[in-house]
Amino acid sequence: MDQAVSVNADPDMPSDSEGRSSRWRNWTGFWLLGLCNNFAYVVMLSAAHDILKQQGSHNSTSPTPSTVALDVEGGKSRYDCSPVSAAAVLLADILPTLLIKFSAPFFIHKVPYGFRVLVCVATAIASFLVVSFSSTVWISILGVIFASVSAGLGELSFLSLTVFFSRDVLGGWGSGTGGAGVAGALLYSALTQAGLSPRNTLLVMLVVPVAMVISYFFLLVFPPSFPQWKCREVESVRGGDSQSRRPLLDDTEEEEREKGVEEDKVTGPLTCIEKLNIIKGLLRFVVPLGVVYFAEYFINQGLLELLYFPNFYLSHAEQYRWYQTLYQVGVLVSRSSLCCVKFRRIWALSLLQCVNGVLLLLSVYYQFLPSAWLVFVIVLYEGLLGGAAYVNTFYFISKETGDRQREFAMATASVGDSLGIAISGLIAFPVHRYFCSL
Repeated sequence: MDQAVSVNADPDMPSDSEGRSSRWRNWTGFWLLGLCNNFAYVVMLSAAHDILKQQGSHNSTSPTPSTVALDVEGGKSRYDCSPVSAAAVLLADILPTLLIKFSAPFFIHKVPYGFRVLVCVATAIASFLVVSFSSTVWISILGVIFASVSAGLGELSFLSLTVFFSRDVLGGWGSGTGGAGVAGALLYSALTQAGLSPRNTLLVMLVVPVAMVISYFFLLVFPPSFPQWKCREVESVRGGDSQSRRPLLDDTEEEEREKGVEEDKVTGPLTCIEKLNIIKGLLRFVVPLGVVYFAEYFINQGLLELLYFPNFYLSHAEQYRWYQTLYQVGVLVSRSSLCCVKFRRIWALSLLQCVNGVLLLLSVYYQFLPSAWLVFVIVLYEGLLGGAAYVNTFYFISKETGDRQREFAMATASVGDSLGIAISGLIAFPVHRYFCSL
């Protein structure tokens, strides 16, 4: 049997044998992978809207949905509403990701990492090309689906990949995913503001999947025995943090260890019972993460478009754009904070995020906030909470999971944020309709 691949040999810092150059390359590589992986997902929320609007003006003589004033039961809404909630685009961009995250952890280990990355790159390229050259609404939606598949498969694959490197690469990955939101929004807006059409802007962004290929295949320094192009069989691995690890599995598994089955000597793939036990142990991480993302995306996609201040110097569209931008800035800052501060109580972050959701829900109904400046502060704080919940969740899962279970646990836990986003999108529809009917 080949020598086992060392998995997170040191819990907090990379081993000295890696060398400073390798540590820097791996951190930078995962930062770029995080940026590239989420880039198409972020951009499609804006780009698909622009393409669809352009198609609507070309294919129909009737007004496009974005230009129709909402008139409910013969009366004007007191809100400056669009007839369809922003949650509609969100659902098209998140449901394929959610489906992949629910199913893939049970079979994806049979697909080598090299092939997974090539699929992510191919679907990202397809998303930009399909949306760029689409002539119908359904073709554009297909392009958004391609972006969602790329992001979903990439997230669970790259999170699983971190177990083969020192744990500090999680900080690089988290920071890169946070940077994708800011970079995607700013770059798309800048290029279109400069005069490029949405189609040409998306074609320029084909450089992003190319950067993913370079980051993965040429920047990362893989362990010598890493199974790049073949299925990895689970082997004996060394546990470097057994004393500080809190058991993820249940009492039954602990009893089996006491009978002489030591974790570090177990070999072979995980059984279905073991996977179910791991999922059970992950709930204390996944549920708070899902609640955090449910609250923040309910705010972003269900409430922020209704928080319009007519007497403010920014237009409605500009206010909404700054809401989203400041949220992404908060996410970037907190997802980059793992090297400075670690926060294990994810449930506290979820509680604070729910407080934000309730506060903004009441402010939409009673309209008691005096200025958009207060909303700017709240959404920046909202982004800080969401980003902190994400990076700390995966850091402590990596830290407290047994070496043999860690790869599966990291992939499975990624369903938490996507599930919260999907549920928030579904609930945002009736909430949006209710407020616009007032």
